[in-house]
Amino acid sequence: MKLCAIVILNYNGEGMLKKFLPSVLAHSQSDIWVIDNASTDDSLSLLSENFPSVKTILLKENFGYAGGYNWGLSQLEGQYQYYILLNSDVEVTPGWDEGLLQEARQKLDYVAFQPKILSYQNPALFDYAGAGGGFLDSLGYPYCRGRIWDNVEEDKGQYDDSIEVDWASGACMLVKAQEFHRLSGFDAHFFAHMEEIDLCWRMRNEGLKIGYCGRVTVFHVGGATLQRSSPKKLFLNIRNSLSMIYKNEGRFLFMWIFVTKFCLEMMASISFYLKGEKENAKAIWKGYNEFIAKESLNKDQAGKGIAKGNGPINFLILHTGILRKKTFQSL
Repeated sequence: MKLCAIVILNYNGEGMLKKFLPSVLAHSQSDIWVIDNASTDDSLSLLSENFPSVKTILLKENFGYAGGYNWGLSQLEGQYQYYILLNSDVEVTPGWDEGLLQEARQKLDYVAFQPKILSYQNPALFDYAGAGGGFLDSLGYPYCRGRIWDNVEEDKGQYDDSIEVDWASGACMLVKAQEFHRLSGFDAHFFAHMEEIDLCWRMRNEGLKIGYCGRVTVFHVGGATLQRSSPKKLFLNIRNSLSMIYKNEGRFLFMWIFVTKFCLEMMASISFYLKGEKENAKAIWKGYNEFIAKESLNKDQAGKGIAKGNGPINFLILHTGILRKKTFQSL
């Protein structure tokens, strides 16, 4: 069995592959694979003509992030000890994969890691997706060291450590292959957004650990699939967040969280509507409607409610909205 495969999921990402795949080839020691989600652009021609050493797995339709990785990685099962799941819009640095693998092989009770993720557009700032390691508050809202809501910190070396976190970013995530397959990978119903947080939560419910390795740095463009302001992304985040909490929390605690989140997010929907952002208002309602419709068909699914967060706070909205705290270190 080989040590590691770097696996990039692609859907009509010819431009991103052309721009960022050279850095992956130049700075990596692991095998490189591209899973193609039935692209209709010239991605495959680009790979065969310009990057012949890159191995490909071709899917028959676009299964999204979650389904695409699940189907693609099923073809690699049993061949590698580790996968590094890497977005196509990430620029890596020398020795990045070796650094993550060294961390993983030193901490055998950890099953997933992410590096420090900085903004490609502004390398002095942390990236939105993952930043300096991900956490969850008591309502299941994700936040990061280096990024809380839309407030992004400047990188001054404050998160160059290695710590345990609640979740690792899917933009660049090393995961033990055996554990990924044992837990059936990502929840394909998510399609995109929050699937890596859900997977990490399920791992922690099994007593496993998730790590952040700050001595390894990558640079992420972000928003290559959906812009953060996109109503579709808002809908997916609302729906998938509720599904994630429903699956992973105890039933009574879930009901309390659901009612609290519903009140907060309906106020947000009303605010969007009054500002003329009707599509965002509809996206919140649609997220709740689809969650309720889906889970009413899965009444036997019981939450575990075992894993506890490693973050310093209980309610992110209280600390940021009322106490006006903007950085992780001030929480």
